[in-house]
Amino acid sequence: MVLIRRNVIFLLMAFALSFGGQVSAQEKSNSSIDKAQAAEKVLQKVRGRVLRVNQSKNTYKVKVLQKTGRVVTVDVDKRSGKITKQRSRDK
Repeated sequence: MVLIRRNVIFLLMAFALSFGGQVSAQEKSNSSIDKAQAAEKVLQKVRGRVLRVNQSKNTYKVKVLQKTGRVVTVDVDKRSGKITKQRSRDK
């Protein structure tokens, strides 16, 4: 009886550990990017110096000052990291 109880506990622990690994993999795929990653993504498309990174519920707004004096604001989706909108204005 004790042997059966130990085997059941062992199987339950093994199941819990394997299930926990699957959950963490799902959480990683649903994670969003942070401010620094958004700024890096924008600098790959727009050359300049990052002035500010603001965040809203779904996007980061990254302001970049170009050498020409133009300020470019780029929206980056928090979940996917894709650039969704780009606006510019001259100083």
